[in-house]
Amino acid sequence: MAQIDGIEITDTVDITTVVCPVTFVKAKVALEELDDGDILAVHMNDGEPVQNVPRSIKDEGHKILKLVDNEDGTYDLIVQKVGD
Repeated sequence: MAQIDGIEITDTVDITTVVCPVTFVKAKVALEELDDGDILAVHMNDGEPVQNVPRSIKDEGHKILKLVDNEDGTYDLIVQKVGD
């Protein structure tokens, strides 16, 4: 398993090539495929995805662990799946 900032990552989804609202949809589908407690890293662009995806995921009841600025115009959102 990969690690980001010391957090064991179960799976990763890259949404840098899609635009809202598809960004959230792809992240949501990736979370649905995981087990409760698993950790997903969502690789996304700065701007609208960073503003909207974390909020939408939190609204779904999942736990935001960290938002990592990669300092290249992208971010990694680290999410723990809560419930099924």
